[in-house]
Amino acid sequence: MTTAEPNTEQPYAVELEGIEKRFPGVIANHDVSLKVRKGTIHAIVGENGAGKSTLMNTLYGMHQPEAGTIHVNGQQVHFKSPAEAIAVGIGMVHQHFMLADNLTVLENVILGAEPARRGVIRHAEGTAKVAALAKQIGAHVDLDAPLSALGVGQRQRVEILKVLYRGANILILDEPTAVLVPQEVDELFETLKVLVAGGATVIFISHKLDEVLAVSDEITVIRQGTTVGTVTPDSITRSRLGEMMVGSELPKPIPRVTKIGAAVRLEVNGASAKVVGPGSQKYVFQDIDIDVHEGEIVGVAGVEGNGQFELCEGILGLMPLTAGTIVLDGNDVTHETVRHRKDAGIGYIPFDRHREALMLSSPLWENTMLGRESQPKFNIGPLINVRGSQADCREIIHDFDVRTPGEDVPAFALSGGNQQKLIVGRELVNNPSVLIAAHPTRGVDIGAQNAIWARLRTARDAGMGVLLLSADLEELIALSDVIVVMFDGMITARLTPAQATPELLGLYMTGTRQEAAA
Repeated sequence: MTTAEPNTEQPYAVELEGIEKRFPGVIANHDVSLKVRKGTIHAIVGENGAGKSTLMNTLYGMHQPEAGTIHVNGQQVHFKSPAEAIAVGIGMVHQHFMLADNLTVLENVILGAEPARRGVIRHAEGTAKVAALAKQIGAHVDLDAPLSALGVGQRQRVEILKVLYRGANILILDEPTAVLVPQEVDELFETLKVLVAGGATVIFISHKLDEVLAVSDEITVIRQGTTVGTVTPDSITRSRLGEMMVGSELPKPIPRVTKIGAAVRLEVNGASAKVVGPGSQKYVFQDIDIDVHEGEIVGVAGVEGNGQFELCEGILGLMPLTAGTIVLDGNDVTHETVRHRKDAGIGYIPFDRHREALMLSSPLWENTMLGRESQPKFNIGPLINVRGSQADCREIIHDFDVRTPGEDVPAFALSGGNQQKLIVGRELVNNPSVLIAAHPTRGVDIGAQNAIWARLRTARDAGMGVLLLSADLEELIALSDVIVVMFDGMITARLTPAQATPELLGLYMTGTRQEAAA
């Protein structure tokens, strides 16, 4: 890391000038400028693929720019690694948490920076320091608890504690509210305000414009890798901010019109499943009853870790049921294989696109084959039909507006939102009878969200049944014909969109309020 003399004027916490970053076939950032005042919350917004995460990864030392300068607290820096960024007080919380489930909260926080003397870790010293930081930001978390026992909101606080423990006073948060319920969002924002009041600076990337306008001091818009401008929340409306992001007027909201058919596409009857641990068995979901009719979207709300993921695995055949049945278009598939269920008409947009939906180092055309390999168009005898697969991929790229130079690009080169559009396209192009859509718009911008919503509505109107699992409560209310809430592995509420509000759903999701699930 090289450091120049500090500026004589009052410095910004972060100042980026003329940043340019290229990848093979892609210019991610071009002449980007950003000025972040000390002790403020500064938001960065833009479409998927606009270069937001690349810019922040460059500031954090994960990438090195081809051009431009970076100043931190008035000093010019050139980070060759995140370790050098951490050394000057920059910490980053990534959208996909980097935590170890098999360790405790304390072990996760101090991992790699353990207080030690003569090679012996001083746990008491680490506990005292982390406990003081937790108290400072109002994080109520058991330091001895295994991380696997924590919900997503608490895990996020563990990530924040990690960067604070390493001395960060400039925090970068990538999509920090993507999977939080309204109450957890409020708690996070209170934490950020406490940090800023104590002299810290917060930079965060978000696609949720209402939240950006509510909590930010300033907002920088990036479009197609270049800075469009910086505004204050009191000088702009939500719609105008969205138009700055996409460069055009946003589409008008589509009124709710549904025609639910009599045929039941998916029947989940009394479904239960257990996981077996050392000397114990635990239900991960129990007595689940859900019907999804043709032309119907059934929304499932719940804080992550309350059985939704396992329920999807049970419907797909990845987790055996201990009780109950799964019926697809009138046929009992409870004991059928995953391949049989997929071939019979189940499509699946997974919870985690990196771990479950993509081969990140493989080209896009191979990724669009996943789950469809047995279809004739992908095969020439025992061999893969490469040209046919590439042509199929190009159609998905075109129809779903996946921003990429071509079908041979590896999946990791795409932004998170464009990865998501590719996955949605792969599943919808198959025209399944039932689509299980888990967080279909997680990490996508407002334009892509509207496009995906329109695709789901079109598929529903054509007779598809959709089981929609989402942490975006506005999405559930906007799309669903009925909403069920899962808490502790059971359905605790069933609501119509007219009854549901984000606040009410949040109460049910956190177990604060419960009603009969009849």
